[in-house]
Amino acid sequence: MAIQRFPWADESPGSSIGSSSSISNVPNRKWRNLLPLFVALVFIIEICFLGKLDVAEKANSWAETFYQFTASSWPTPKVVVVDEAKLGGLVNEGFVPGGCEEWLEREDSLQYSRDFRDEPILVRGRDQTVKSCSVGCKFGNDHNKKPDAAFGLPPQDGIASVLQSMESAQYYPQNNITLARRKGYDVVMTTSLSSDVPVGYFSWAEYDIMAPVQPKTADAVAAAFISNCAARNFRLQALEALERANISIDSYGSCHHNKGGRVDKVEALKRYNFSLAFENSNEEDYVTEKFFQSLVAGSIPVVVGAPNIQDFAPSPTSLLHIKELKDAESVAKTMKYLAENPIAYNASLRWKFEGPSDAFKALVDMAAVHSSCRLCIFLATRIREREERKFMKRPCKCTRGTETVYHVYVRERGRFEMDSVFLRSSELSLQAFESAVLAKFKSVKHVPIWKEERPRVLRGGDELKLHKVYPVGLTERQALYSFRFNGDTEFKNYIESHPCARFEVIFV
Repeated sequence: MAIQRFPWADESPGSSIGSSSSISNVPNRKWRNLLPLFVALVFIIEICFLGKLDVAEKANSWAETFYQFTASSWPTPKVVVVDEAKLGGLVNEGFVPGGCEEWLEREDSLQYSRDFRDEPILVRGRDQTVKSCSVGCKFGNDHNKKPDAAFGLPPQDGIASVLQSMESAQYYPQNNITLARRKGYDVVMTTSLSSDVPVGYFSWAEYDIMAPVQPKTADAVAAAFISNCAARNFRLQALEALERANISIDSYGSCHHNKGGRVDKVEALKRYNFSLAFENSNEEDYVTEKFFQSLVAGSIPVVVGAPNIQDFAPSPTSLLHIKELKDAESVAKTMKYLAENPIAYNASLRWKFEGPSDAFKALVDMAAVHSSCRLCIFLATRIREREERKFMKRPCKCTRGTETVYHVYVRERGRFEMDSVFLRSSELSLQAFESAVLAKFKSVKHVPIWKEERPRVLRGGDELKLHKVYPVGLTERQALYSFRFNGDTEFKNYIESHPCARFEVIFV
């Protein structure tokens, strides 16, 4: 029987396949006898190898189980991917130290060449003492120093020429703002609210406007104090027209005089229902003591004078206005009606009990700062503006991601130094601006400049009420009556086109 051989059991090339016996085949027989043992050994080795694979597989399973256990027992740190835009928003909200506000405060700050505390504004031509002013302010002659301004003409190089007068331009044409500019005056101070530094006849300190109303005990309905009988308007004709309409008038002045004796004007007016507050000219903003004394007395003023007298009214129904001579008849009818109807008459004086309008308070509050101080503020502001034009590289805004922070400056009317206010592009609206202004002044516990000037009954508490906010440089007339941003879009355009914009605010 032929035997199949494993490769490693092959004979030498010279051997004969199928031979029965030979001396050379003896070793082969020994290998054949060991073959079963060898096969068994290979089989055992294979079994052991497979066993090791099973152990390794179980070991892998144990490792996986341990990893799962540790993963569930110890929290894995959360990796946060910070969006640059969101980070910018956080910076702008003040959550990150060194945000836009801090950076703008530092980069926009200026080192001015002149400190007005050490080197005050000097105005030559009048010796007077300025008791309190938010900027260094001095009047008089200092031969060792060049003044910033001087009253009168001619103008000199580097010295602003100042015109100051409380007379009507109809009698003194040089007081007309346009003519004054042509003559070379740099600063105009007149009763006009359109002048650079208005000098009105009104103030809380001079007039006790909230004095209580007294009983009307006079026999006549109205009183008049007119001494200039050559006025250039129709005031005497208006007086005569009222008399023809059967309005009884006690005339204490030299014009149409019918009431003798020396009297205190305000005390006398308190006894009359009406006071004829007839000015000597009909000129815008020319409103003299005749009107304000009537308010103090609680006698309804009947006005011939400024065409815009309603701007000076403490309430819409607090006065009667003869705009033209033909109006005298209708005004006379109203006077009779009010005099005969106490309820209607008292309604015209309700402001005496409830307080005047915010617009009236804002007007009179202007005089809480003396005109001399306001002149110094005006001059110092101009000096600062000229110097600021040299600093064109101020950033004035800071952008982080999608948000831009704008740096603007605000001060109260009647003060000089500015405070920083920051506005965000996502909230660039008038309402947000006013809220930011109020928040700023509340944060520093700001006290309005008129606080000690107003009658106690009108001072209010510690709250701040914003009446007007407007760009620095407007006239009082513009600030009080005509200026306003035409919506959020116009305001946004102004902020974007006026880097480091500066504003004034009026609190009431």
